[in-house]
Amino acid sequence: MTHPSNLPQMKSAAYRLPAMDIEFLLGDSTRGIRFQLEYQKAEESLRSWGVETTVVVFGSARVKPGAADGWYDGARAFGKICSDAGGAKHKVKPLYNVIATGGGPGIMEAANRGAHDAGAPSIGYNITLPMEQEPNAYSTPDLTFRFHYFAMRKMHFAMRAAALVVFPGGFGTMDELFELMTLRQTGKMTKPLPVVLYDSAFWKRTINFQSFVEAGLVSPHDLDLFTFADTPEEAWKKLLDTGLPIPKD
Repeated sequence: MTHPSNLPQMKSAAYRLPAMDIEFLLGDSTRGIRFQLEYQKAEESLRSWGVETTVVVFGSARVKPGAADGWYDGARAFGKICSDAGGAKHKVKPLYNVIATGGGPGIMEAANRGAHDAGAPSIGYNITLPMEQEPNAYSTPDLTFRFHYFAMRKMHFAMRAAALVVFPGGFGTMDELFELMTLRQTGKMTKPLPVVLYDSAFWKRTINFQSFVEAGLVSPHDLDLFTFADTPEEAWKKLLDTGLPIPKD
C-alpha cells in the first residue's frame, strides 16, 4: 500500500508560520498587530538615534522652491535655524528639537532640507496614499518612516513634539493642526506645545478664529494656544517666547 503524500498539507496556507504568511498578516483580523508594528518600528529607530523632542513642521506638499509666496524658502530657513540652535546637533545624545515633517515634497521637503543644510538629522513620517508619496531626499534615511495608518502617524507626531510650526496648506495641514491643538485644549497633551502659524495674512484671511469665540464654541483663552509669525527668525523667536525648551550644551 502506497503511503499518501503530505504535500497538500505542506502547501496549505494553514501550515505556514504566521510570521511568514503575508496573506494572514495583511488580513482583517491582524489589523491590531499591524498597528502595533507601525508604532514599534519607528519607536525603536527614534530611541536608537536618541531623539528626545521634535519641532514638527506642517504645510502643503504643493509649494514650490522659489515661489513668490516665499513659503518654501521660509520653511527651509526655519529648519536650519531650529536645527542650528535647538539641540539637534548635539554630539552626545539625546537630541532635542529635531525637525519632523510628513516626509514628502513642498513644505515638508523644505524643512527637512533646512535641517540638512545645518548638518542635523531630521525625521520624515511618510504615509501611503493612493497617489503614491515618495520621501524627499533630505530627511535622514534612518529616520524616514512609512505608515499605512494616519492615526499612528499622528501619534508619532504628537509623542515627541515640543513645538509646532504650521505653514499654509490644504485639508491635510488643517487636520494635523487642529488635531494637535485639540489635544492641548482638552488636556490630553499635558506638556506645553508652542504653536506658530506662519504667514499671518494667509491664516487670518483663511480662518476667522475669533468667530469661534463669538459663537461660544471655544473659550477666549483657547486662542492663546497659537500665535503668528511672518519670517523664519520671528517664528523661532515666538517658539522661544512661548516656552520651547532649549537644552544647555
